[in-house]
Amino acid sequence: MRWHNAAVLCALLAHGGAAMAQQVAAPGNPSAPAGAVAVDPNAIRVLLSPELETTLVSQMVGRIVTLNASLGARVVKGRTVVAFDCGESHARLQMAQAEHAGAYETLDVKTRLLNLEAAGESELTLAQAAVNRASAAIALSRAQLGQCNVAAPFTGRVVRVHVKPHQGVNVGSPLVELVSDGPLKVRLNAPSRLLRTLRVGTPFEVTIDETGKTHSAQVTAINARVDAVAQTVELEGRIDGKPTELLAGMTGTARFKSAP
Repeated sequence: MRWHNAAVLCALLAHGGAAMAQQVAAPGNPSAPAGAVAVDPNAIRVLLSPELETTLVSQMVGRIVTLNASLGARVVKGRTVVAFDCGESHARLQMAQAEHAGAYETLDVKTRLLNLEAAGESELTLAQAAVNRASAAIALSRAQLGQCNVAAPFTGRVVRVHVKPHQGVNVGSPLVELVSDGPLKVRLNAPSRLLRTLRVGTPFEVTIDETGKTHSAQVTAINARVDAVAQTVELEGRIDGKPTELLAGMTGTARFKSAP
């Protein structure tokens, strides 16, 4: 998802740069073409991104029996989102536990026989190895059972569902995409000339295209490297307050009051 957001952001910035390169229609500028739209040279394209985002994938080959996810639905950290049919895994665990009990009993008998000098060291070694193998089989079965339920790693919302109930999937198959349910990050590439005045905490304004509203925001992170080709620096910011109408993926423009 990170590379996808980066690609979207770059496309937005390229679009914004092209718009700024156009002539601006303004009073007293007869050379500007008729119908041209005035563009603020200090406006910088922005993209709203979630604090956390992930794609849940299958860790096993199996059939889905429970799907607690629908588009836009809220999920809670630790709650099961997808559950698989794991009857076979449960049976394997029971078999491994039975084998472990039998191997342990054999080891106990061999130990007593060795004390009576009725068994050799090699027999005891083999009995101990059988117990170790059974213990490993139990651990493996429990690990496989741990993959039967896929839980939400954080509280958020579903943005895409890749599967359906009763569908069979393979290892690595995408299941559900989630974004965190909280404040959104403002991502933008600002002209590197602004670094003279930019600091963490520097205020700016963001106007969202989809809502038409303007919000106050602050810079929260400044990249340690300037793009030498575009002469821009990547920034992250956070909008003040908790505007509930904003969604990840919305775009807009940012303006810094200190922009020259």
